[in-house]
Amino acid sequence: MKKPISHFHAACWCGCLFLGLNANLGAQESTESDSFDGTEPSSADVTVSTPDTDPGAGVEAGTLTIDDSAPAPVVTPDDVLDTVVVSGKAKNLLGIAPSASKGQASAEELAQRPFLRTGELLEVVPGMIITQHSGGGKANQYFVRGFNLDHGTDFAIFVDSMPVNNRTHGHGQGYADINFLIPELVEELEYVKGPYFPQFGDFSTAGAARFHLYRELPEGIASFGIGTDNYYRGLVADSVQAGPGIATFALEYHYYDGPWVQPDQLQRWNGFFRYVVGDDADYASFTLMGYDSAWDATDQVPQRAIDSGLIDRLGYIDPTVGGDSHRYSASADFQKTGDSGVTNGSVYAGTYQLDLYSNFTLFLDDPVNGDQFNQFDDRWFAGSTVSHEFQGLALLGREAELTIGLQTHHDWIDGVGLHKTSARQRLSTVREDDVYEASLGGYGDVEIFWNDWIRTQTGLRADLYYFDVDAKTLPANSGSEWDGIVSPKAGIVFGPWNETELYLNGGFGFHSNDARGVTISRDPLTGERVDSVPPLVRTEGAEIGVRTQIVPNLTSTLSVWYLHSDSELVYVGDAGNIEAGDASERYGVEWSNYWRPRSWLYVDTEFTATDSRFTATGEEIENAVPISFSGGISLGEAVGPFGSLRARYFSPRPLTGDGSVESKDAFQVNARLGYRTTGGWEIALEALNLLDADDNDIEYYYASRLPGEPASGIEDRHLHPYEPRQIRLSVSKHW
Repeated sequence: MKKPISHFHAACWCGCLFLGLNANLGAQESTESDSFDGTEPSSADVTVSTPDTDPGAGVEAGTLTIDDSAPAPVVTPDDVLDTVVVSGKAKNLLGIAPSASKGQASAEELAQRPFLRTGELLEVVPGMIITQHSGGGKANQYFVRGFNLDHGTDFAIFVDSMPVNNRTHGHGQGYADINFLIPELVEELEYVKGPYFPQFGDFSTAGAARFHLYRELPEGIASFGIGTDNYYRGLVADSVQAGPGIATFALEYHYYDGPWVQPDQLQRWNGFFRYVVGDDADYASFTLMGYDSAWDATDQVPQRAIDSGLIDRLGYIDPTVGGDSHRYSASADFQKTGDSGVTNGSVYAGTYQLDLYSNFTLFLDDPVNGDQFNQFDDRWFAGSTVSHEFQGLALLGREAELTIGLQTHHDWIDGVGLHKTSARQRLSTVREDDVYEASLGGYGDVEIFWNDWIRTQTGLRADLYYFDVDAKTLPANSGSEWDGIVSPKAGIVFGPWNETELYLNGGFGFHSNDARGVTISRDPLTGERVDSVPPLVRTEGAEIGVRTQIVPNLTSTLSVWYLHSDSELVYVGDAGNIEAGDASERYGVEWSNYWRPRSWLYVDTEFTATDSRFTATGEEIENAVPISFSGGISLGEAVGPFGSLRARYFSPRPLTGDGSVESKDAFQVNARLGYRTTGGWEIALEALNLLDADDNDIEYYYASRLPGEPASGIEDRHLHPYEPRQIRLSVSKHW
């Protein structure tokens, strides 16, 4: 039986079912405001109008204008419609959104999704695929818009105003581990696509996402979960009045062996404390977050080892890979609303460490001890951001809003290293460096409302970077470098006409390269002379899109986009040197539908198609996903039964540039079913990988060597499989 055919048919069947539902039902429409400029989301969720009133007339963000001189409307039973609270991705963003691919997901939507890993929260971003190629303590593998993002390069992630991506990281540039997040503390996840928005700089070419955490939890929660393969999770969280403000605390414990022949023994602690004073207009907060984790791992394994019966599909070659990591941070945020507008600011500092052991090529380089290596990263980081939004301005005789901002970030990396190891015992040091990296970015963005059907956004961003590397093992690789880059952005919105808007967006962006590649002059393994890489790599993109609310309670968006990168330069942490790729181009289309006809029913579908190639050779970009689909249906109210069913599909993808070797496709279905009582109790049963598909989370194609094989190794697929069907039961008490 050929899986690609059966998977594609299954995905199409799910898509047709969801779209068919979208086309056949409708209900009352709601309009809501939203922003993605670093401010907290508005607490107002719904603007209400009578059936005969234009929903946009006299209504601004989260306000209801009342004309005292007008006679009170006479409401008859026939005029009363079911109240539908439209939130999250189904929000009506006409007149607000700057692009078709901008969106957000509410805490309610996130809670409805069954997920295997914390990182899968990001799969609410259309077209985003989250996988794993090793143990559960590492950052996930991210795919979006034709990028194999590795662990985060070219997609920027924030928690409130604090960046998550790590520069000059021991395992990969832009490494973004969100395992320190507690999902129940996320109030909203906002996202944008493309390099069109000046408030985002490094790593944001494909897009950016920001997790907004609650300033005050709507209710306290105590939860305990148990599941297949020794899965255990406990959580307690609450907000309480403490003097003039609100104190919020949370503590989470997680343990999981997984289905592997060699258990992961993943153990994770997460802690959270926040104190907030003020209201929605003016507030100040102080936040502490802590994360500590340790795990064993099953790395990707060669297909031939499984086919020959040497190992089980869930088996291992090296039993001693794994790692541990921690992250502790403190941050302070404020917002001040005045006559001229709104000022937001944040300052943060923290410490992070990763000690990781991996073995991808097995016995290719060292037939005696094996090819295990240790990547180590130990750093302090700090930064701040401030912005001011001027409201009620007049520019060129038109209504306008101007936002200016300043951002800075610093990394003091005390020992980022690569070591050859065997059974976690160090054999030699490939390289070890101390690094200081700093950046300063400033931006401005002006939005002008030319008339009631056209508005423009024009932005400019400037960034200055400083790199300083002290190479301990090979002093020739020490050095320092400055670099700067200016990135203009622009967008225009036409409409709305017939509840529909048209968007044109374009802009320049960049990503920084690993500081060790900026100052390198000698290969750390061979000592041969090598070329350094540019500190900052230019990217650019454009998008045309449409957003419509013409069907009541259905938000539908369609976008066609283009991205270009001057180079796919990446620091290869496994070897300690730089691989320089060619310039690349990516084209794609995204179609998303979010439909909430009743307060208890929500349906969503997301389709993407992408072509990704190197410009010089025309070769395909390895592991770029050509086609993806995700969709789901959720049912339930605050009290009573609830459930959700979600499907995710991604197509075969090239594992070599000429396309001669492709991965399998992958199709997964997850389900959640539960009941909530009036007393605040909730019981939920989740089935992850409901159909027990034997697909793969990740596949690569490269040479490795097993004992007894030729010294040059064998080119082969290397895979990390889906976890078999997992059943998890949770019991929670809310108050």
